Amino acid sequence: MFRILEAQAPAKQNATATIDTLCGRLQSATLLEDRRAAILGLRSFAKQWPASVASGGLRNLIRCLSKDLEDVDTTKNTLETLLMLFNPDESSPEASDDIALWLADEFTQRQENITVLLDLLESYDFYSRLYSLQLISAISTARPERTQECVGTSPVGVSRLVAILDDKREAVRSEGLLLLVSLTRSSPELQKVVAYENAFDRVFGIIDAEGSLTNGGIPVQDCLSLLANLLRLNISNQNLFRESGWMKKLTSLLSDVLKAHGSSDGVPQWARPQQDKNVWGLLAVIRLFLIRGSIGTQANQRSCWQNGLLVQVLEIAFHSVMDLNIRAEALVTAADLIRGNAQLQEAFAQLDVPSPNPQPPTTQVNGHTNATVSPRDNVISALLEVALVTSSLQTFDVRLACCECIKAYMQGHNPIRLFFLRRAIEGHTSEETEPDNILTILIQNSVSHSGDPYRLWIAAVLLFHLLHEDFEAKSTAMQVTEGDAEDGEEVVTCIQALAGNLISAEQNMEDERVSIAYLTILCSWLYEDHDAVNDFLSEGSIIQSMVQFVTQSNQSRTLASGLCAILLGIVYEFSTKDSPVPRDTIHQILTTRLGRERYIDQITRLREHPVIRDFEVLPQDLTSSPSGGLPEVYFDKTFVEFIKDNFSRMVRAIDRAPGLEVPVVANGIQKGISRELVDSLKAQVDDRNQSVQKLESDVLTLERKLGQEQADHRKAQDSAATELTRIRNVNEAMQRHHEEDMQKTRKESRDVQQDLKHQHEVEIRQLRDELQKLKADGEASLDRLRHRDDAEIKDLKSTIARLRAELEKSSREHVQDLQTAHEDYTTKSSDLERRLQRAEDRYVDTDSRASRLQEEVESKEAARRLVQTELDDLLMVLGDLEDKRSKDKKRLRALGEPTSDGEDDAEEDTGEEDEEEAKEAVEPDP
Repeated sequence: MFRILEAQAPAKQNATATIDTLCGRLQSATLLEDRRAAILGLRSFAKQWPASVASGGLRNLIRCLSKDLEDVDTTKNTLETLLMLFNPDESSPEASDDIALWLADEFTQRQENITVLLDLLESYDFYSRLYSLQLISAISTARPERTQECVGTSPVGVSRLVAILDDKREAVRSEGLLLLVSLTRSSPELQKVVAYENAFDRVFGIIDAEGSLTNGGIPVQDCLSLLANLLRLNISNQNLFRESGWMKKLTSLLSDVLKAHGSSDGVPQWARPQQDKNVWGLLAVIRLFLIRGSIGTQANQRSCWQNGLLVQVLEIAFHSVMDLNIRAEALVTAADLIRGNAQLQEAFAQLDVPSPNPQPPTTQVNGHTNATVSPRDNVISALLEVALVTSSLQTFDVRLACCECIKAYMQGHNPIRLFFLRRAIEGHTSEETEPDNILTILIQNSVSHSGDPYRLWIAAVLLFHLLHEDFEAKSTAMQVTEGDAEDGEEVVTCIQALAGNLISAEQNMEDERVSIAYLTILCSWLYEDHDAVNDFLSEGSIIQSMVQFVTQSNQSRTLASGLCAILLGIVYEFSTKDSPVPRDTIHQILTTRLGRERYIDQITRLREHPVIRDFEVLPQDLTSSPSGGLPEVYFDKTFVEFIKDNFSRMVRAIDRAPGLEVPVVANGIQKGISRELVDSLKAQVDDRNQSVQKLESDVLTLERKLGQEQADHRKAQDSAATELTRIRNVNEAMQRHHEEDMQKTRKESRDVQQDLKHQHEVEIRQLRDELQKLKADGEASLDRLRHRDDAEIKDLKSTIARLRAELEKSSREHVQDLQTAHEDYTTKSSDLERRLQRAEDRYVDTDSRASRLQEEVESKEAARRLVQTELDDLLMVLGDLEDKRSKDKKRLRALGEPTSDGEDDAEEDTGEEDEEEAKEAVEPDP
């Protein structure tokens, strides 16, 4: 019986066939119930068979979203099926990462597919909103750029997404928040659109609703992530945030944290980890406004200062209850708030902060204690105290952050740097001991007593930033000395003291960070400073000790030995011929005792060491420390840049000739010059001096000659004066005779003039008479000419009248001739036109006949070519037959069969006649 029933049962279907059937039903179904049943069936297979369901039913499922938008249940089932396709079971045989990419491509290739999901956000149904957001998030995870483009292209897409933040249901709101974080991570245009949809107001509303930074959970953290995405490197959104007054909100959030810690209940211990994350996130958001080199940083710094944000950040940094990581981040944020802004740097030094080491409250006279009020210190003093006095390893990040804050306070502000340095010098030279004085720490070298190398290292970093590329600061620091000469003590300069401490640290094999700290200062101080180099070389044994350290260094102190080699290169590069140890001697020591190869090898190994090479990517905080050891922090960022920038110059320094000094420009004055040039100039000066001496002897000789010549000249002047007196007497006598002659000559001249005047008057009268006679003759001639001209004019007028009459007569006769000729011409022209028309008609007729004849000739020529082709083919066939017949005859003769020659001839004649007839048939008719 069971066998009969099994035989009658229908055949079992596999999953693939069932999925194909359901996909076909979904595509062809017209009723809503049928489509819903097909979707439910596909949903049951989506987890285990995602590829099969997607390949057959994805487009139909997307189509159902838009077709059945009003039906909540069908939409929910469809969205659940699509979400299952994005998240299949790991045990599924079709599970693959490529499925999500293919699904995302299918959604994003057509804008309307994303638009359908965005339209579902208009519905207030919980599942429609939630599943739509999750589906868009899944698509964005697979194809983020294309999803951002589709959402941004949709007219109301961004508005609907941002409006989700107002949803009171936490699940929907959180999902929308996460989706906005994902979409705005790398799209500046989408960031701007979201920001202008009043996103800042909504985000801060969520933060307040969740309990602010103190009591807020993961949603607050997500809100801060969204703020960071909207503000990161987006100047437009930063301006909108600042101009909308939201800086005051940041200040309020930090103030609420401080109030919560200052309340009687405080913050519960279980809430502190999440609170620290929230505060850290807010500080990170603040730092986004303070990017170095950004065009809006200065305006953002001023806005933070005006809204009291810097004060709140410092309160967080020096609040003893706050986590050390938060305090370190707050100090770094404070550094960014004042860096590069002279006005804020000056105002920063006037602030007070809670004292790092608060004292217990004191009692009054009546026995009652004062109200607990935290003592406050100046911010610079507090920073120095935390950085240089605190020695706990757990506070390392806070100490580094304090150092960073002090560097930001001094950066780019030379007056502040000089004031800070002079204040440190005054504190060091005073009788009162200051534990946070950087010069005292460096010169006294109390590392062996405290066991904290970073105390000296931080002091060295601060002094390095005070002296780096500042010649005035270097000159000021060189005035610091140790020892009193009046008491018979040896006077040691600051550079010599630092060099001595360096040698002592190397000899005692102290922590390598101590040697690096001293080498950091000396390398920067001696660079491009001849006076500092000479001060360093005034103690001759220093060079020998440095060379010994480099030659005897081991692998564990690669950094210190490499810096020693760089320091030797700097000393040689900027030494002079007049240095306490001349350049020639230093060069000889470097090339013979150290060796060029070892020198270059030590510097190259330092440059290629991971601490230098990978400085930008290695963590420079407490996380870099091995278990139970000190942090792997050896260098300051600026000093690493100094090493990298001058690496090639230090390598080439040993190859520079000792006679060539390097010129240095300090405060606009060039120092140092080539010794060869100096020697050549001295030789030129000696030559000039010899020339001057020779010229002076020549001048003496010329002066003696001049005296002799002047005596001869005076003698000649005396004789000349005597001769001049004689000549003057002779001249006076000649003048008297000359006057008598002149009077006689004047008298004769007057007589001659009177005679000439009389003769001239006679000649004038004669000329007047002749002129009157000529005038009378001219008038008579003029009358005769006038009469003759009148007669000629009258004759010409009569001639003109006669010619005019003849001309009119000839004109009339000529007109008649022209009319006759015109009539003849008109008659001939008409005749010629008629003849021309007949000729044209005959030409057209002839042309048409010629065309017809040409066509007939072409057709007959084509027929002749066709016949000729056929004839050629026949002739070829006949030739083949003749050849074959000849071969057959030869074979027959060879076999002994008789053949008839007459038949052959007749056949040949017949063949020739056929050929002639064919040719005649082909030739055209004449």
